[in-house]
Amino acid sequence: MLSLQRSKFSLPKSITYLNCAYMSPLLKKVEKAGIEGIKGKRNPIHISPKEFFTSGELLRKQFAKLVGSKDPKRIAIIPSASYGMANAAHNIKLRSSEKVIVMGEQFPSNYYPWQRLCLDSGARLETIAPPQTRVNRGKVWNERILDAIDNNTRIVAMGHVHWADGTLYNLKEIRKRTLEVGALLLIDATQSVGALPFNIQSIQPDVLVCAGYKWMMGPYSIGLAYYGPYFDNGTPIEENWINRLNSEDFAGLVNYEVAYQPGALRYEVGEHSNFILAPMMLEALQQINEWKPKNIQEYCAKISKRPIELLRENGFWIEDDQYRANHLFGVRLPEGKDIKTVKAKLKKKNISVSYRGDAIRVSPHVYNQEKELMNFARVLIE
Repeated sequence: MLSLQRSKFSLPKSITYLNCAYMSPLLKKVEKAGIEGIKGKRNPIHISPKEFFTSGELLRKQFAKLVGSKDPKRIAIIPSASYGMANAAHNIKLRSSEKVIVMGEQFPSNYYPWQRLCLDSGARLETIAPPQTRVNRGKVWNERILDAIDNNTRIVAMGHVHWADGTLYNLKEIRKRTLEVGALLLIDATQSVGALPFNIQSIQPDVLVCAGYKWMMGPYSIGLAYYGPYFDNGTPIEENWINRLNSEDFAGLVNYEVAYQPGALRYEVGEHSNFILAPMMLEALQQINEWKPKNIQEYCAKISKRPIELLRENGFWIEDDQYRANHLFGVRLPEGKDIKTVKAKLKKKNISVSYRGDAIRVSPHVYNQEKELMNFARVLIE
């Protein structure tokens, strides 16, 4: 079991930060790696051509380890989740008779690519909305998703958990169903990978994209993606020099290549060798792989158990335990509670959370303690 890791961060004692789903605080070692990267740019004579590639190789290996991929060449370095999904959408042709399934109130980066693809092709975009009930909500939502996947389904684009309230999707059953009908499964795991176990071998997604600045605890503007065999011979949205075959040979760069780098490497963003962001992301992934997402889940479950029980006893609604994550959960107010008043109270107490839809999104991590979550619960109940 993990213990409190707050000493590894620079969070002020006066702040209760329950908002990793918004943006993670930087680990001290990640901050240090960024500063060292900036210092290194002072005198670029020490940055060799080889270093344009070594940091990427290390990053891919760490991410592959995190998500259980056996082949680091299936991993691409991307600047954002939307970039990763755009590469996927660019390589899928839809017929007007087909449909794309997304979840209700899905994050825009995993909605707009499919909206555009459907508008251009005449295909149907089907949204599976959450049930308007608080009884077995997560269970019923998952059942509705499975029921919607039929022989006309070409794409299911979704998260691992819902970004606004942490509702957990049964990806194993959804993958099983998509394989039965020949549909692609594309997952934005920005709100799960790093804190919730994910295994490529088990789920077998066609695409997995993750922004790095939330649960992977890296800086902004860098992320990672997995692309399955369907995309092995695709065309990237960006024609840059480094994703072409033999780009390692600086002397031969004007021997223009038609072929791309193998596998997912063709989908990497230009300048992904970033000598500031890449070392920061690497430090973050190494720490997460040391902690292990399973242990992070257990820690978050331990410190949130009593506060959640207290909130439920006082009429607040939180998704059933088996259908939510421990690192991210939504709290919905009982009748008579005013959200504006609650916001003002939390702000006064220096408690940082997010407000998404009708839920207060709470997202603790290993720098938090049970007493912080108990204090949060008591402020809501007052």
